[in-house]
Amino acid sequence: MATLRSRHVTVSEASRPVLPRHAKLRFDETRHRWVILAPERVLAPDDIAVEILQLCDGVRNVAAIIDSLAAKYVAVRELIGADVIAMLQDLADKGFLTEARENTA
Repeated sequence: MATLRSRHVTVSEASRPVLPRHAKLRFDETRHRWVILAPERVLAPDDIAVEILQLCDGVRNVAAIIDSLAAKYVAVRELIGADVIAMLQDLADKGFLTEARENTA
C-alpha cells in the first residue's frame, strides 16, 4: 500500500478531490473555527478554503466546484478557477488532499 507522500497529486479541473482517510475537516469548539485534523498535525484553513473543502467529496470534480462557486458569488469563472486549483494543489502538496479513486462513491 502506497503512502500519500509517495503519490503525487496534480490538481486539474477533472480531479475529484477528497480528504485522505487520515485527515478530517471538523469544527473545533475550543478554537471556534474549522480545522483539518491529521495525525500530529492541525491546519486551520480560512473561511473560503473551508467552503471549498466542504465541496471536496470525491464525487464532484474541480470543474463542478468552480462552477458552483462562480454561480454562488456571481464571479468570473476563470479567476475563481485559478484560485481554487492553486489552493487545492497547495493542500495536496502538503498531504491534506488526495484524489478519489474510481471505486470511491
